[in-house]
Amino acid sequence: MPKIKTNSGAKKRFKVTGTGKIKRKHAFHSHILTKKTTKQKRNLVHATLVSPSDMDRVNLMLGL
Repeated sequence: MPKIKTNSGAKKRFKVTGTGKIKRKHAFHSHILTKKTTKQKRNLVHATLVSPSDMDRVNLMLGL
């Protein structure tokens, strides 16, 4: 059976933690920041975890 290639876009966007969870960054924090409030921009800075409903898709893209 051939190996499954890792999705190149996914390997740049996700990191696996030591416990096996997957970290991701928030969307909407790259441009057009002038119309967003300071609070909104501050809350988008922090990384978060991939939701359980998306874990199977992300694991498949990462080859885990």
